[in-house]
Amino acid sequence: MKTYKIDNNEYELIKDYKNAFDYEIVKQKYTEYFEDYDYILGDWAYGKLRLKGFCDKNNPKYKDINDIKQVEDYVKTNGAYDCKYFIIKKICN
Repeated sequence: MKTYKIDNNEYELIKDYKNAFDYEIVKQKYTEYFEDYDYILGDWAYGKLRLKGFCDKNNPKYKDINDIKQVEDYVKTNGAYDCKYFIIKKICN
């Protein structure tokens, strides 16, 4: 998989449904808020990108609502129908 540097973190693109990942736009939308999350989901609706953080169970930020195992359900229930989306995973140094 391809890796990307965003701020001071390295991420691996692990899913890119319908070519949703746009590195330049993700870098613009990224804030320090996402630094504590293990994964970032980006989904597109009406031409706009939304980002949401997800975690593994061993992350202190973990809650049921941001469990990475629930990401597919999140996209189906909170994304636009059949929306483009991607998932990037933080690479720990």
